[in-house]
Amino acid sequence: MSIYQTPKILGVEMETIVKIDEIQNALKHTLQTPRLWTGFLRRNLTARAIQGSNSIEGYNVTIEDAVAAAEGDEPTQAPADTWAAITGYRNALAYIVQLSDDQHFTFNEELIRGLHYMMLSYAPTKNPGRWRPGLIFVRRNPSGEIVYEGPDADLVPKLIHEFVEDVQTHDGSVHPMVRGAMAHLNLVMIHPFSDGNGRMGRAIQTLVLARDGILASPFSSIEEYLGSRGNTEAYYEVLGKVASGKWSPEHDARPWLRFCLLAHLHQAVTVSRRAKEIARLWNELETELTRRKLDERMIYALYDAAIQLRVRSARYRSVADVSNQVATRDLRALVLAGLLAPKGEKRGRSYVASEALAAIRDKTREPRVPLEDPFKATQP
Repeated sequence: MSIYQTPKILGVEMETIVKIDEIQNALKHTLQTPRLWTGFLRRNLTARAIQGSNSIEGYNVTIEDAVAAAEGDEPTQAPADTWAAITGYRNALAYIVQLSDDQHFTFNEELIRGLHYMMLSYAPTKNPGRWRPGLIFVRRNPSGEIVYEGPDADLVPKLIHEFVEDVQTHDGSVHPMVRGAMAHLNLVMIHPFSDGNGRMGRAIQTLVLARDGILASPFSSIEEYLGSRGNTEAYYEVLGKVASGKWSPEHDARPWLRFCLLAHLHQAVTVSRRAKEIARLWNELETELTRRKLDERMIYALYDAAIQLRVRSARYRSVADVSNQVATRDLRALVLAGLLAPKGEKRGRSYVASEALAAIRDKTREPRVPLEDPFKATQP
């Protein structure tokens, strides 16, 4: 046994998989009819995946800058080194989306190295696109305590080759969520790179889901969940439990698998709720614009403000495809209508939701229903 093996799926795990599939199938049905808001939902989920996955590594950005990354815009607050990490990860995710339905797709060592280069090309001292040259230790900050020791560097090529064969070889009997979880675990445990192994593990999991899942990667990835407050600590805890401090592929991977299934369940519920909210909010905003006899394109500014993003003229011009003069006139009209509130002056000016717009948003919210952990009362 050279890499971690997929545990036999038990009843409670299969029940959870079925529940997640039901939620995702319903969402897929909702998304089949093209609507303007679908693209915004995709953008938001991509931004949160970028934000979440990078926050685990200490690269923290606001949701506004994460949205800017998803749209290919410039940041408003992120420092240069953080932005380099964010855009590198964005580029890798964008490539994964391109590969999701590529009929000539091949999963191999060079693809893994190429994705790593996209992520880490901004830091040549971290050997982007190359296997690590020596031993590697994961340390806990700020104590510096060693919490994990990867396998010898000489073993990396052989382990990655086995890993690639394992990801490639499946007969449909292993669910994509299970395959993705095991790909994530093995990549992180092999720790083949000098840096960026966590981001690579999460990206590879997203790639497996993109290739084999029922939904596009922004709608099925768990990167946002893993980067959420409280979940990152649990993420490290379960990885530590499975590894016990060093490369130990003989250990049971079930705790990790269950953690990932729980993450998928929570994320599926979250995405489903957001889809319902955005559909309802979009409809309310269209009604409001019609009632006030305002141009329908202004919904792009209203929607971003309603979800608590700052609206700037440059971004509105790009999304609405209007001139600077028209953008200025539109934004002024929305302020006069009492739907936007201006902040700052001249080049620093932005627009946020007014109390009236916030009230529209609030009435379109779905109730937050706490989810139970399906594995809490069971033992592996």
